[in-house]
Amino acid sequence: MTSKQRAYLKSLASTLNPIFQVGKSSLTPEFTEAINEAFNTKELIKIAVLKNCMDDPGEIAQVIAERTHSQVVQVIGKKIVLYKPDKKDPKIVLPKENPSKQGN
Repeated sequence: MTSKQRAYLKSLASTLNPIFQVGKSSLTPEFTEAINEAFNTKELIKIAVLKNCMDDPGEIAQVIAERTHSQVVQVIGKKIVLYKPDKKDPKIVLPKENPSKQGN
């Protein structure tokens, strides 16, 4: 993912509310499965890490991304944004790389 694409996804995520919260029990298989299910209808997901969760939000984001085959867009404080494009019908169209800049 290019920095331009990441910036675009960050701008889309800024208006999203978290749809999941990681709490004291941290990452359970059920939690990961619920996120994976959410990717069936959404391509961009925001997750909140609650204060009672002792795990690092950056590490949580990496683990969730690995388990759901998604990409970490950003981790700011205790908020995580993940992206997974729909394989059949992508709704989010990422900006293309500028080919004129590649050869310079």
